Amino acid sequence: MLGFLKSRILGLIIVLFIISFVIFALIGLMPGDPIDLLMSANPNMQPEDVAKLRAIYGVDEPLLSRYWSWLTHAVQGDFGFSRIQHRPVLDVVFPALGNTIILTGTAFVISTVIAITLGTLAAIYRGGWIDRVVSLIAFLGISVPGFWLGLVFIYLFAVKFGVLPPGGMPRSDQPYPAFAYLILPCLTLVLIEIGGLTRYARSAMIEVLSQDHIRTARAKGLSQYRIIFHHALRNAMIPITTIIALGFGHLLSGATLIETMFGWRGMGRLIYESIMGNDYNLALVCLLFTTAMVLLGSLLADVSYSLLDPRIRMDGEKR
Repeated sequence: MLGFLKSRILGLIIVLFIISFVIFALIGLMPGDPIDLLMSANPNMQPEDVAKLRAIYGVDEPLLSRYWSWLTHAVQGDFGFSRIQHRPVLDVVFPALGNTIILTGTAFVISTVIAITLGTLAAIYRGGWIDRVVSLIAFLGISVPGFWLGLVFIYLFAVKFGVLPPGGMPRSDQPYPAFAYLILPCLTLVLIEIGGLTRYARSAMIEVLSQDHIRTARAKGLSQYRIIFHHALRNAMIPITTIIALGFGHLLSGATLIETMFGWRGMGRLIYESIMGNDYNLALVCLLFTTAMVLLGSLLADVSYSLLDPRIRMDGEKR
């Protein structure tokens, strides 16, 4: 197990290096740079001043040279300064990362529990009215755009009835409690995530419930509760875990739009602001942190396989 974890962590580090170069190159291809913004703010700036500033900031160097300079500083813990925030990049990223973990982590846990519960009920009562209702809810969750759902919630709960804030972060001078600011963005993320996972959970449970060992358990007179939770659900969780790990990455990407809509000061909104403001250092580090969280979710999924089924070794093969 230790050898598997070492190889996977090494692979994650290599992937992060590759992704960092790809992101650095793509950001470098964006039109404009910080010097162009300084020129637009000061029309009296002379060409020799522009050339001097480009040399100071290193934007006149080749792409590989600029990337190597950034990388050598990054491995020492120096990720540069944010141009729009006027602070070190890590001082900006860590609070936003904490806010994103609060929002996406809450939505992730709630959506996973609800989806597995609904999928299990739909599989148990396959073909009945419960299955049809769950399927309808799942298809609605897949079909409804997240931005439209967020706007509907803002209109209903903030504008129409005024029971929840339309967005923003908790502040001491606001009439709403701190947790109220989390409800609408979290509810939006939950509803757009449960659809696909519910369908996968239903399919996995139907497949497991039709296997021979489940029929044997029923023939032996085991209770429905024991059959579902001790035999069927544990085996069905192996493919579901893969979908959950992939869904975590999708949840982070969906949170970018939701955080921007609701004014939640998380990684998604920070990425949007840094790209729109040509803040290269901040955008690069934000995207790298997001990539690292997705890769970490994949690693945790691999580890959970052996916990769900002791026959599966950490190298992915069965004993």
